[in-house]
Amino acid sequence: MHVLVMTVVHHPEDARILHRQIRALVDAGHEVTYAAPYTARGAVPRSWVTGVDLPRAAERRRVTAVRAARRLFKSMRGRVDLALIHDPELLLAVAGVRKRPPVVWDVHEDTPATLSLKPWLPAFLRPPVRFLARLMEATAERHLHLLLAETAYTGRFRKPHPVVPNDTWVPDTVSPPGDDRVVYLGWLSEARGVHEAVEAARILQRHKVTVELIGYADPRTRPVLKEAVEQGILEWRDFMPNDEALKRLDGALAGLSLLHDEPNYRHSMPTKIVEYMAHGVPVITTPSPRAVELVERYRSGAVVPWRDAEAIARVVLRLRDDAVERAETSARGYAAARANHHWPNSAPRFVGHLEEWAGVKS
Repeated sequence: MHVLVMTVVHHPEDARILHRQIRALVDAGHEVTYAAPYTARGAVPRSWVTGVDLPRAAERRRVTAVRAARRLFKSMRGRVDLALIHDPELLLAVAGVRKRPPVVWDVHEDTPATLSLKPWLPAFLRPPVRFLARLMEATAERHLHLLLAETAYTGRFRKPHPVVPNDTWVPDTVSPPGDDRVVYLGWLSEARGVHEAVEAARILQRHKVTVELIGYADPRTRPVLKEAVEQGILEWRDFMPNDEALKRLDGALAGLSLLHDEPNYRHSMPTKIVEYMAHGVPVITTPSPRAVELVERYRSGAVVPWRDAEAIARVVLRLRDDAVERAETSARGYAAARANHHWPNSAPRFVGHLEEWAGVKS
């Protein structure tokens, strides 16, 4: 089976797209052409895929990227067995194309809810754009195959669709948690708790505990982080490929998930929490419902109030000073991740769905 995978929004090294889904397809013996914004993101294709460069869709500059994706899709429609798209924008790239192969939309965010987090979108445009997003979702459901990243997304659609959760690779063994380094892995923005992380780092600096942030920061957040780094308050490593970034989790005292109370976060499971658990790192999270459910069910960390840097620092110091609690929390989280959130357990179902829709026998 030859699969065309396309994104114009996500980084080419996106964990779900490249390191889980595409890797699963390649490991199953399928050919993948991966079209993504390599040049715009300063990335190069992995050797095990055929890479095609696309423009990046960012803020209000999206039309050029969608047009380029549409031209590519038309040119390859007779050479691939199936197309897998990852952005709502790409629904426009495949709409109305004749003699197209089966198209799968991987739904891994609540598109209408995310509009409240887009500073580039004027407030007066958000209601009509939200309505348009709902209309596009309904149209996609009628004409495409859908994969959902969250069971909570099922309520947005009329028919049932397969759920392929945001599981992660859980290593066979992990290092015990240390006592002097706190980590954050993922996209960095105000709504994801950057200001709280900086303030917590300022407090913890006096106690000789380092806060290390790993991930791409949005334009509004970058100046805040650069200033914090210049002042020696924390370490910020910017974007790193997922397989490299995960190595930075090993031996950390705690992992931070500081989402604000936003509509798009209320029913989404923060993937970073599962990644922390998978590497034996105790979790510190704000009370986002899915995060609380995960942490409390497995007793893999602690919940702190919204936007409370002092509470974050208190939990970090408690874990630092209690080696037994730290080790037990680490062990429970790792065991739960290995048993319930190990990507190789979900990968065959993902590949199977695509093979079925493409009409290819495994």
